[in-house]
Amino acid sequence: MFDRDEKYDLYASRLNGALLGLTAADALGVPVEFRPRAYLDAHPVTDMFGYGTYNQPPGTWSDDSTMTWCTAESLALQGECDTEDMAGRFVQWLTKGYMTPYGELFDIGNATREALERYRTEAVWARFAGLTHERSNGNGSLMRILPMAFYVKGMEAGERDRLVAEVSSITHRHPRSILACRIYTEIALGLLDGQSAEEAYRSAIAAIGERHAEHEELAAFERVLGGRMAELPRDEIRSSGYVVDTLEAALWCLLTTGSYREAALTAVNLGEDTDTTAAVAGGLAGILYGEAGIPAEWLSQLAKLDELRELSLGFGAMLAKRGKSAKRQS
Repeated sequence: MFDRDEKYDLYASRLNGALLGLTAADALGVPVEFRPRAYLDAHPVTDMFGYGTYNQPPGTWSDDSTMTWCTAESLALQGECDTEDMAGRFVQWLTKGYMTPYGELFDIGNATREALERYRTEAVWARFAGLTHERSNGNGSLMRILPMAFYVKGMEAGERDRLVAEVSSITHRHPRSILACRIYTEIALGLLDGQSAEEAYRSAIAAIGERHAEHEELAAFERVLGGRMAELPRDEIRSSGYVVDTLEAALWCLLTTGSYREAALTAVNLGEDTDTTAAVAGGLAGILYGEAGIPAEWLSQLAKLDELRELSLGFGAMLAKRGKSAKRQS
């Protein structure tokens, strides 16, 4: 599953970079969520700060990070991809503020809420709880899918696709949302293999084209799969809560910047769904630049940082154990 015996330091840096990078970028965007781009052009975010939209202190992360950490925690503790356990953790967040910075939920998407309420109150398997209507293609599964890239690394492509689809489907089961998660996961896998942002992007395009040439939703990702995201001008990048917009914006930020800081701030300053656009971009940038690439002053302000580091360590230990087991069996 892992490429080198000296993997731990490098892999830990990329794992911490992914999870903490997603969380720090999320926290950067929380105070200005829903602000239009014109406002941020006049008043750009340049550093971590607080209050604003939700009146939360600096370093407060939102549902993007909560659901990502719930996913990572489930994988770490179960040692397998158990969507029932994941959904249960999401419901604990919905009803009791589990895995939040200060014990309360303050941000949740409509499709996510509806799917979790459906899971909570109806006899439905978690992997069938997600909404399937075309209008339900928000970014609520894309924003939390990143831990799956670490979990599915080394698996056959079909198995990767199946597991990513099941995890997305807890809240978002439309083929478009699922395909967005698959594309994002493939890019993350390329970065985990040490590829540059451009190389990982191109590898993902090739992989998706090979496996999903007849997919019903390919047209929705025409700009992403066309391979020219970095060439688009900023005014053609949308940053709404629509899953395709979020994927495009995150990729554009990754491909047109040269550091974690720049990628995260560029994402936030696109406006609108600032926390999620930044979280999706920040997770990839965290893999690319590693934990050391995230500004220390941003990390130091994150709520529950020590607990997050401990959870990341546990997730990494589980991944390392699975990797050793896979090597012995081979």
